[in-house]
Amino acid sequence: MLRAAGFSDRGPIRPNNEDCFAVDERLGLCLVADGLGGHNAGEIAARIAVDAVVDFVRDRSADASRSVQRKRSIQPEREPSGERFPFGYDDAFSPDANVLRTAIQLASLQILEAAVMTHAYAGMGTTIVAARVDGDRLTVAHVGDSRLYVLDRGDLRQITNDDSWAAAMLAKDPAADRLLLMNHPFANALTSVVGASARTEVHLVEERLTDGDMVLLTTDGVHGVIDQRRLRELLTEGGDPAAIAADVVRTAIARGGDDNCTAIVARYTV
Repeated sequence: MLRAAGFSDRGPIRPNNEDCFAVDERLGLCLVADGLGGHNAGEIAARIAVDAVVDFVRDRSADASRSVQRKRSIQPEREPSGERFPFGYDDAFSPDANVLRTAIQLASLQILEAAVMTHAYAGMGTTIVAARVDGDRLTVAHVGDSRLYVLDRGDLRQITNDDSWAAAMLAKDPAADRLLLMNHPFANALTSVVGASARTEVHLVEERLTDGDMVLLTTDGVHGVIDQRRLRELLTEGGDPAAIAADVVRTAIARGGDDNCTAIVARYTV
């Protein structure tokens, strides 16, 4: 069982909130997006991405239910897999992972189409991290620098890797001076976002959850000012997911965060 809730705040400086999030406990689905672009375009891109992923996952979930019904009535599967997964299917991952990856790629196309139709939206894009829990399997799909953490028996681990200049440099040279890279002017420059191109590289991660594990999704307005040690403390102080998510965001703002701040907290129980 998954219990989840999110909280978002525009922060003390930004005139509007370009973060967007969604939670669907029935589907075990959580996602956050952090939009970028002028003239409120970031807000539009984030909303397009979140809505596109939620709608696609719901549709595929309904398709899966109908497929089970057909198999029980000995009716053949009629929908070609190419129609369900137009960007291909990776057998190394679960169907849920392929659904999330396809949903994000379709979202990228929708953002590009919206940008072409409206001049003010040109160049808009968004980060995204989407997670789905089915049984004890956690499936994560992400692009950009929004993050997902798992708290497992008191140990908080970052599951995602940022699509940023600093992260790319560290990947090329793990021995590089981390402090020097993080202080570089381009440290947080994004190397990939949803909506930047017709084909977006979506990163996939899957692992098993155990009873009592917690999942945290954040935009960089949160993890940019709260270190991992403090995030772990906030998750272990008790309370329901809604209260913890609100506490995480308020802590980010109290620590001087001036960006939009969004967090989703989910607790997995058997």
